[in-house]
Amino acid sequence: MDDIEQKNDPRRSSASETLNVVNPYDQSHIGSVPTVTWYDIDKYLATSHQLFKDCHQWIPAFERISILKKAAVLISERADELAFLIANEGGKPLVDARVEVTRAIDGVELCAKEISKLAGSQIPMDLTQAGAGRIAFTTKEPIGVVVAVSAFNHPLNLIVHQVAPAIAAGCPVLVKPARDTPLSCKAFVDILHEAGLPPQWCRFIACDIPTSEKMITDARVGFFSFIGSAKVGWMLRSKLAPGTRCALEHGGVAPVIVEDSADIEAMIPSLLKGGFYHSGQVCVSVQRIFAPRSKAKAIAQLLADGAAKLIVGNAIDKTTECGPLIRPKEVDRVADWVDEAVAAGAILVTGGKRLGDSTYAPTVLLDPPVDAKVSIMEIFGPVVCVYGYDDIDQAIAQANSLEYAFQASVFTKNLDVAMKAIRELEATAVMVNDHTAFRVDWMPFAGRKQSGYNTGGIAYTMHDMSQDKMAVIKL
Repeated sequence: MDDIEQKNDPRRSSASETLNVVNPYDQSHIGSVPTVTWYDIDKYLATSHQLFKDCHQWIPAFERISILKKAAVLISERADELAFLIANEGGKPLVDARVEVTRAIDGVELCAKEISKLAGSQIPMDLTQAGAGRIAFTTKEPIGVVVAVSAFNHPLNLIVHQVAPAIAAGCPVLVKPARDTPLSCKAFVDILHEAGLPPQWCRFIACDIPTSEKMITDARVGFFSFIGSAKVGWMLRSKLAPGTRCALEHGGVAPVIVEDSADIEAMIPSLLKGGFYHSGQVCVSVQRIFAPRSKAKAIAQLLADGAAKLIVGNAIDKTTECGPLIRPKEVDRVADWVDEAVAAGAILVTGGKRLGDSTYAPTVLLDPPVDAKVSIMEIFGPVVCVYGYDDIDQAIAQANSLEYAFQASVFTKNLDVAMKAIRELEATAVMVNDHTAFRVDWMPFAGRKQSGYNTGGIAYTMHDMSQDKMAVIKL
């Protein structure tokens, strides 16, 4: 059944609806996308699975390269439009949204370049008598149908990181964005189609949660890519069909160790950026800063002085530095967590209040209890906590005490301390004299423990979405 017939099918239209999208700052309507039903998705999966099963229909590498290069050009031509869309639907300040578009362009171009590295290798056979008289080599094949489910906080670049590697690896892909931010995702999928990708190779999916779960757990799915909460990610992994591979990217409660020799004045701007970028709605946002007890109060005050100057407002305004939280109920949650910490003894250095239904003041807390929610759970809001320590081993132990481990950092001028932190901090990446939210898109990016499964980053994702096939030839 083709797309025209599906649109006219009564089983489809009777259950579909429109998903309205609002600006999270003032809740004004900015657009809508049509949702689809299981009837639609079942057809999409059938088509995608058939494309994968028939190797004669696979898109050759040179065509995938051409499509991705053209897509990068189209994104570049629409950079201002896409940046405004990111800010308008996702609440990321326009200045940062522009950076996200630049990263998206780079990511798509990187996918095109990495296709040449999807190569097999020769396997030596005559290392023992049993293998003598044979030659062997491997080739790379797509892993199968990819289903990608994404988060709201980078509504274009996260989609690029999940979808473009699938296209590069030769996999058909169905992508479901966060319900709050579908417009950027749809724009990227439309760009891929305009760049020459046949529509059946990449489908935009907006649907309800039960339908999404049914799609994810379908036996025709070869690979599941998820960016979102740990609770949801691990639950979905437990329900995957046998044989479905996956990658999960969750959040963290990122720790920073400040050692006595650190250049305090130089590190404050970095920590402010790492803690309050996108109002803290980043999976590796600076949340817990451990500083020598004699300096902790002064560091907290310097951070507070900077945080208090940040301009909070509608993300589409050019002067805004901290936008809204994605939903008003998230403001309620952040307020509850901060109030709980203060009631239990944390010192409120700055912030600690709502600025409106959708915004919360950039907040710095000093010495919240170690068992408070702000100390043990991902705040995903504009809140940074500073803790005084007497011994760096104690600070590292506290940093490692949670079931979440993503990126961490240490500020020091002492090489021995830097190496100690690199060795002992439980993290997939330890930044030295930089904030925890640093990332470039060609580096590995992953969570340990409950923070994730498998590794993100363009080349690493393409590797996960490919599989080896070996040929052994008897001479």
